[in-house]
Amino acid sequence: MSSSLKRPPLLIKGNEAIIKGAILAGCKTFFGYPITPASEIAEAAARDFPAAGGTFIQAESETASINMVYGAASAGVRTMTASSGPGISLMQEGVSYLAGSELPAVIVSIVRGGPGLGNIGPEQSDYNQIVRIGGHGNYRNPVLAPAT
Repeated sequence: MSSSLKRPPLLIKGNEAIIKGAILAGCKTFFGYPITPASEIAEAAARDFPAAGGTFIQAESETASINMVYGAASAGVRTMTASSGPGISLMQEGVSYLAGSELPAVIVSIVRGGPGLGNIGPEQSDYNQIVRIGGHGNYRNPVLAPAT
């Protein structure tokens, strides 16, 4: 590779990298509801998805956002949402529908301590929640969990 084709490394936050990676992977829709510490993902999606020919919709709730994801996935659209512990809890029924229908979707869970609304400190509770997803039914979801 010639030096004229090399680009300098890109240094960005992980939350923004999620959106850039999703767009490069062909994701066309993002449905979400802001919640700390995942709000930066929705902000990046609102900025970048329309510019890439995709759709961003800020839903009225986490429940609405996962059901919009379910609808888009049912139509064959690459789709995603992002939230954190309390929001992921509210999405459980929709996640169960996705699993039962065997539809692909990306659900990003940014770790937030608990119980309840908890704090914004890191811990393992969100990891446990997403690995052993709380929706009804006997299923497991594939989980990618990067380490820092």
